[in-house]
Amino acid sequence: MHESSVSSEPSRAPRHALCVALIVLLWLAVYVPGLWSPPLLDDADSVHAEAAREMMLRHDWSTLYVNGLRYLEKAPLLYWSMAASYSVFGATDWAARLPLALGVLALLLATYSIGRHHFDAQAGLYAALALGLSFGPYIYTRILIPDILVALWLTIGLHCFLLGLEQPRPSLAACWGLAAATALNVLTKGLIGVVFPAAIIVAYLALTRNPRHLLRMRLASSFAVFLVIAAPWHIVAGLLNPAAGDARGFFWFYFVNEHFLRYLNKRFPRDYDTVPLLLFWAMALLFLLPWSAFAFKAVACVPHCWRSINALNHRGRALLLFAIAIAVVIGFFSFSSRQEYYVLPALPALALIIGAWLSHEQRSPSASPLRRAGQRIALASFVMAVPLALSAWGLLWFSQRVPPQSELADLLTSNPSEYALSFGHIFDLTPRAMGMFRPQLLWIGIGFFFGTLASWLLRRRNRAGAANAALALMMFVSLLCVHSALVTFAPILSSRALADAVAPLYRPGDVIVVNGAYEDASTLNFYGHLPLHVLNSRENGDLYAGSLFSDAPAVFEDDASFARLWRGGGRVFVFTPKGQIPPLLQQTGYRTIARSGGKMILENHP
Repeated sequence: MHESSVSSEPSRAPRHALCVALIVLLWLAVYVPGLWSPPLLDDADSVHAEAAREMMLRHDWSTLYVNGLRYLEKAPLLYWSMAASYSVFGATDWAARLPLALGVLALLLATYSIGRHHFDAQAGLYAALALGLSFGPYIYTRILIPDILVALWLTIGLHCFLLGLEQPRPSLAACWGLAAATALNVLTKGLIGVVFPAAIIVAYLALTRNPRHLLRMRLASSFAVFLVIAAPWHIVAGLLNPAAGDARGFFWFYFVNEHFLRYLNKRFPRDYDTVPLLLFWAMALLFLLPWSAFAFKAVACVPHCWRSINALNHRGRALLLFAIAIAVVIGFFSFSSRQEYYVLPALPALALIIGAWLSHEQRSPSASPLRRAGQRIALASFVMAVPLALSAWGLLWFSQRVPPQSELADLLTSNPSEYALSFGHIFDLTPRAMGMFRPQLLWIGIGFFFGTLASWLLRRRNRAGAANAALALMMFVSLLCVHSALVTFAPILSSRALADAVAPLYRPGDVIVVNGAYEDASTLNFYGHLPLHVLNSRENGDLYAGSLFSDAPAVFEDDASFARLWRGGGRVFVFTPKGQIPPLLQQTGYRTIARSGGKMILENHP
């Protein structure tokens, strides 16, 4: 064989211990710093942290409470883990984030192990790197939402199913492992925890003309394992929160309103938006950039004709199952209301398919079609990265230097119609505001330009491993910049500074009123441990269902009750957006306690 047709890279597989150490170091460097900064954000982030704090204080592990009201929207597993973390470390923001961060580490290690088992160690390592060093998994673990854990349990469950396919009769470990992972997913996110693996497995067995395998999966004992894990909380929560008066109870609100009506985009209250369908489809690729540049070639290697499907080997079974998983997750949400992060459960499967292709490319001969495809993809990535880098540098050039102590809120526009999206505040940025992000713009431009350039040049020299390392370094720098940008943007998204200002002043008998929805000021509830009253927003947020129960505390104010509070003898603090001070306060006067991020704390008595 000619020298030019032989791979110029070492063919020895990376050592298992070295791969695990590399993944753990990546996690420590990228994800652990985010435990302490930025502060928890208003809305879902601090709402969920507060629900876990009140769970710990009440010693009630069956019913979630927020601000003293029942919070029946969510499955409990994330909150159990946060409450347990509080019990050990105290109710701090980093303790709230720790279980989710450990879930990310578990997902990275599981993805590596699954890739190593079904493909090779290099494929598993590349899959873990793609997940750990990409925008989607990183940004949506900056918020305390459980979707990355959904990805973890789904991926482990599918691995157990594949293990069963390799055996003449699936073992108890494989079947019960699938059942346990499915049950944990139900406790993490609800019914999709069972819908996803069931749909994926049925579709796979139908495509491979092997429906009889279902009968070998120890269905009776597996179902028993599932029920033992998943059923008790649902039963207890339903019994402790029955329908009464205006409250329809746990079973209606959790299953009907939060599952079926939300899926049909008819859930009440409607405090969310839905991502356009084409954009949602693109999210799987956007969230895994730059690794998803190889996705089209990687997915093309999935068995897709009847002849190849009917003669699947070990590798082919895994590729086909992971491709079906991507299609099921994205297809399921294509017919429902959807947020950007709903695509997260599909990402480990896509990362594994990409990792398998990258490993195959690296082991292929130097002049092989795989090598040439990798070079073309790297060139295309560089061509697309150049305008992105130039745009970052252009914003850096035209942005104005911001004087020290400037308030970011004064440099932004306001687009409330976008705030139902998880990161809708990004649309508030202006060229002047970009002056607050000059270092990040510089380094992201450098990273994208030189990272993709290095990937292309190294692939031209048949050094695919070094090229992938260059992409990993590029994303490491980029994610550090994202973290730094979130810290800079934190005063807009979080009211931690206001909580720190009002908490020392608060005395028993004082009242804090939120001019808006509870979620707008939920960090005051968590950081200050302060009960909040809500003005004219009972039906605009997470507290509505809990407010219907007869034992709900009276925390909702209308204009008349608020006027009595404000003019009464007690001290009242008001949290309000800067430009939305209630007319009553403008008439009677007020004292300003603190300002931060375009929000204010006002007081009626000096």
